[in-house]
Amino acid sequence: MRFTTSLAVLALALSATTAQAQDEAGKKDEAAESTVPAPNVSVTKHKGVFGGKAISYTATTGETYLKDKDGKPLAAIYATSYVKDGGDKTRPITFLYNGGPGSGSLWLHMGAFGPKRVVLPDAQDDGAPPYPLVDNAESLLDVTDLVFIDPVGTGFSHAIGKKDPKDYWGVSADAKSIAEFIRLWLNDNGRWSSPKYIGGESYGTTRSVALINELEGSYNDVTVNGIILISTILDFGATAEVQGNEMPYIINLPSMATTAWYHRKMGNPPATVAEAAQQARAFAIGPYAAALLKGNQLPAGERASVRAELARLTGLSEPFVDNADLRVSPGRFYKELLRDRGVSIGRLDTRYTGKDYDRAGEEPDNDPSFTAIDGAYTAAMNSYARDTLKYRTDRSYVTIGGVSGWDWKLQGQRGRDGEVYASVAPYLGKALRENSGLKVFVGQGWYDFATPFFGAEYAMSRTGFDASRIQYHYYDAGHMMYVRPDDLRKLSADIRTFITAR
Repeated sequence: MRFTTSLAVLALALSATTAQAQDEAGKKDEAAESTVPAPNVSVTKHKGVFGGKAISYTATTGETYLKDKDGKPLAAIYATSYVKDGGDKTRPITFLYNGGPGSGSLWLHMGAFGPKRVVLPDAQDDGAPPYPLVDNAESLLDVTDLVFIDPVGTGFSHAIGKKDPKDYWGVSADAKSIAEFIRLWLNDNGRWSSPKYIGGESYGTTRSVALINELEGSYNDVTVNGIILISTILDFGATAEVQGNEMPYIINLPSMATTAWYHRKMGNPPATVAEAAQQARAFAIGPYAAALLKGNQLPAGERASVRAELARLTGLSEPFVDNADLRVSPGRFYKELLRDRGVSIGRLDTRYTGKDYDRAGEEPDNDPSFTAIDGAYTAAMNSYARDTLKYRTDRSYVTIGGVSGWDWKLQGQRGRDGEVYASVAPYLGKALRENSGLKVFVGQGWYDFATPFFGAEYAMSRTGFDASRIQYHYYDAGHMMYVRPDDLRKLSADIRTFITAR
């Protein structure tokens, strides 16, 4: 009996010791989480000449913590703010980001609107470093303060502690996090009464429209003066390349025509690229759309007529167009258009050409318009942030590709139809109807195949949009039109006018 009792006492003692050890370990974990260091921030002073005006400004680069209801930090958003000295609270403020999803804001930051920009050869490979970093006279700092934002998983932004970064990786979740950051920035800088603009490129345009729904779609409104959409993609259902969906062929055709015009492949070409685009638009929504919708019921005579015009506009041979059943995919177009010259063309910017392993493939090995610029931008961002802005961190800057498993389901869209057809465009129509002061800037490159210009026009010409408050501007380059110096100047001037014409 005494032996049994001793064992029981020993078991209780061991149990108590184990529980105490687990409790102490838990407390250590909690203590470790509770000792999150303060946000890493650097503040520097600068001067520059932008839009012909001398500006003194303060650059603040670093982290802003997103917290739970108890004040526990969950994620660090890295952003760089440029604020003109003098404390003018009525001065406009513009929040900018890129796309991906999974891209940092370095493209717009170091290529278009930041106070410094990296210099690249237009429509050519950037080669090896060094890459010149110069004063950017086209920065918008003469008319607006600027905040460049890197969403969680991009740039230097990251989740904190045990927080899963995937909680931020989705159309709605991402927009909520950026909306939270903007509210915090307005609080910290006393800028609630300033005119506000939001703007993004590529998926950043999707983010902008999801964001306007988060900012203005609740009772805790952040009213926005303008949305800047650069290389726009809003309606993913219309551009989904799946069998049976005819819309992508209609939307892509004008971009094929402008590209064929640029490379002198279009038959009987008009004098300007704008005219080539208009010819293709008219054909795309007329005879071409009608032919595609008839499917295998298309009469032979009509098919022959459509095939001939499709071949003329795209610069492809009639046999090739016929073998594709009048439905040429982008990948095939990139490879086929200049096959006779031994090169393929780019996706982000079809002016770029590249050599593949051989000429026989169906699609290019890669996108020469991306590989031609990524090295220079990555080097420029890291050098500028660490050397000029004095930001100190051991983290690597995530240029692109830092997220996975993106959640495409949209807030407020339930059921089968809402999950199958993904489009944020209705958010924008609603925002225009509910905010009479909101206006929209749309900038598109003629040679952009990642976000074709006709896709943007289609998405925002649906019922429920006030066309009088949407401005379209076109550029003689591709997705990142600012890589072309003339178009950087034009883009900057166009947006400057958009902001100042209040």
